[in-house]
Amino acid sequence: MKRISAIAGAAVAAAVVFSGCRKSGADNVISVGATPEPHAAILELIAGDLAEQGWNLNVVEFTDYVTPNEAVEAGEIDANYFQHLPYMESFNSERGCHLVSVAAIHIEPLALYSSKYGSLEDIPDGAEIAIPNDPTNEGRALLLLQSAGLVVLDEGAGLTAVPADIVENRKDLKFSEIEAASLPRVLSDVDAAVINGNYALPAGLNASEDGLFVEGADSPYVNVLCTKAGGEESEKIKALVGAVRSQKVRDYIAETYKNGEVVAVF
Repeated sequence: MKRISAIAGAAVAAAVVFSGCRKSGADNVISVGATPEPHAAILELIAGDLAEQGWNLNVVEFTDYVTPNEAVEAGEIDANYFQHLPYMESFNSERGCHLVSVAAIHIEPLALYSSKYGSLEDIPDGAEIAIPNDPTNEGRALLLLQSAGLVVLDEGAGLTAVPADIVENRKDLKFSEIEAASLPRVLSDVDAAVINGNYALPAGLNASEDGLFVEGADSPYVNVLCTKAGGEESEKIKALVGAVRSQKVRDYIAETYKNGEVVAVF
């Protein structure tokens, strides 16, 4: 097994190949883009199951939120598994893409973390809070901070809220808008940061143990398996969906993420 991380802006830089190598024109290859944890780990779990059905699973690891969608849209890979539904819908709207969800898999609760303070009450006036800079996750982060009682947003802001939509900021918090993948690396440089689960986990952050405030289980931000419109009924996508939405994956998520860092929704 060969593992090389892809980077933003690269075409499809590298892949993790399970059950055989990808061959040009091979109809039995299912190529899926994913961020490392938990997405690629879950796909690795089902590689053998797909192999028993005659499918070779080719997992392409990405470390950003743009390239895997561009790769599906361009037909370079068959599907991806890394994003929540609101982000996919926003991506389609902004870039004119044609991505569709074929299966809802899990929720990764978003959380506010700090390496300097142990509670919300400890966060001082004028503190610097880092938040994701992509439209969907930025809105999600601000909604989390509103739920935590740190800010109040304009009623019409919705899921795409930005700092300018804050109408009450009792601690005069300052916001740094940073690429989601970089948030764990800047955590020590700011007072607190709102970090997505798939970047918090590899950084050793556990939402239930380390988070100062954690998103509720009723979150609309469900992580989905997606493909390009028109491919939903292909045999390879159907096989992939069946393997991912299996009891084996449910059990894996429950056993691996006992503290609720990842929650299956099927």
